[in-house]
Amino acid sequence: MPRRQKNPLRALTDEERAVLARLSRSHHTAAAVVSRAKTLLGVAAGLPYTQAARGAGRTSGEGVAHLVARFNQHGLKALDTRPGGRPPVLYGSAQRRRILETARRKPDREQDGTATWSLATLQRVLRREPGFEHLSTYTILNVLHEAGLTWQRDRTWYETGTAKRQRKMGVVVVTDPDAEAKKS
Repeated sequence: MPRRQKNPLRALTDEERAVLARLSRSHHTAAAVVSRAKTLLGVAAGLPYTQAARGAGRTSGEGVAHLVARFNQHGLKALDTRPGGRPPVLYGSAQRRRILETARRKPDREQDGTATWSLATLQRVLRREPGFEHLSTYTILNVLHEAGLTWQRDRTWYETGTAKRQRKMGVVVVTDPDAEAKKS
């Protein structure tokens, strides 16, 4: 005899039962959603969690228990695939803006220890600030690329599509009008 479930499935409404039945037979819906619908219909029919899991092609009754708890709380939204598989965002817009401000300012030789920014020197300077103790060069690189900055030959960061050129009258910043089209 199976163990008594700690969090049993609540009674399904007619609309929920119809939606679950339709999704369990669907060939166009994601396989994970179809499997969850079959599992919930099995539990609603009175099957123990392990048998409902096996009926839907799953092996764990524990996963069914989590699904049932989510369904009791959120309803049919529990069938949706939730985002995951990527690390959480550690640096929000304020921190990203601070990284860009630091990268865009001219480094002070005495305070920053460099005349031009590199990823390592940017990282060293930013790690002195609170909240950036574990900042990686990869994160800095991504923030700079998202802002449209590229690494130039002379180890400085410039807006994509701009370049400094030496002319008779001095150094001029030249802008490429097709820079946005070339990014795509």
